[in-house]
Amino acid sequence: MNTIHTTLTKRKYEVLLVALVMHLYIGIAITDLVLYDRVIWPINMGLIGVASIGIFLRQGKWKILIKDVLLILAILFPIMLPWLAYLPQFFMWLSIIYCIFFTVILYEIIKFLVKPGYINLDIISASACGYFLLIEICVFLMQVLYYSDPSSIGLLDNRDPATVYMDLVYFSSVTITTIGYGDISPVSYSAKLIVSLFGVVAQFYSVVLIGILISKFSSESMK
Repeated sequence: MNTIHTTLTKRKYEVLLVALVMHLYIGIAITDLVLYDRVIWPINMGLIGVASIGIFLRQGKWKILIKDVLLILAILFPIMLPWLAYLPQFFMWLSIIYCIFFTVILYEIIKFLVKPGYINLDIISASACGYFLLIEICVFLMQVLYYSDPSSIGLLDNRDPATVYMDLVYFSSVTITTIGYGDISPVSYSAKLIVSLFGVVAQFYSVVLIGILISKFSSESMK
């Protein structure tokens, strides 16, 4: 237990980074959709929850309580999938909870990036975490739109919640990286505006992050 606590404290950003990458892109290795829905998804959310513990250490009681409540909901939703997936609003509420959960973590990451006047592995790892958290938030915002109005996003593979999720991971990744292949596209005005907003936010994050890193590197060099 002491080893786990030490790892979550000293390597919290590296652990969170690995958990986020697994959550977003583990579909590369998993082809069994039922296994993905009922086993991999809850495990991935559990890993992100454990990885995020280090981010909230030494935070106020209310922040830890809010994080814990969001984490419990984020893990319970995929576990309840076999029984509640038939409900029309299930995936919309699941996506809303995930958006809030990842936004809370992103807020803590940004606070960390702005404060220290030095650059080290934690800063680099936290920067990467922020980028993948933007993709996570974009994915689940698009899921909110899709499950409230399936016609809002065109050409998604809607055979299964897992295929919808993986298509949206792909779509959000190519949008935020400005690759934009165009094979999946927003149709409704709400979807178009949200995608546009995330493109702008991602570029702003990249520009500000570069400025922060250069500033920290310059401060470190002067010292």
